[in-house]
Amino acid sequence: MCTYETSHVAVEGAGKGADGWFPVTEATVYFDHPVAAMAEHTLNLDFLNRARGASARVAVELDATSAYALAQAILERLEAAPPALTGELHRR
Repeated sequence: MCTYETSHVAVEGAGKGADGWFPVTEATVYFDHPVAAMAEHTLNLDFLNRARGASARVAVELDATSAYALAQAILERLEAAPPALTGELHRR
C-alpha cells in the first residue's frame, strides 16, 4: 500500500549525475514502490535542479532499515560537528 505522501525540501548542495556535477536545489522524499531496488517498498530520495532539466537528478532508493540507519548517521555527524561549522539552528 502506498501513502502518496511526499515531502519537498529546498536544499543547497551539489550532486553528480551522468554529465558531471551540478547544483542541487530541491530534495524530494517519499515512501513507495522502488523502480530498481530489490524491496517491496523503499524510501526514495530525489535530489534535483529543475531549472537544469531531467539530467540534473540523482535518485536513491533505500529499504527502511537502511533509510533509518542513514538518517541516524546524518544526525550524529551534524550533532558531533562544531556549532561554528553547522550553526545552532540545526541542533536538537
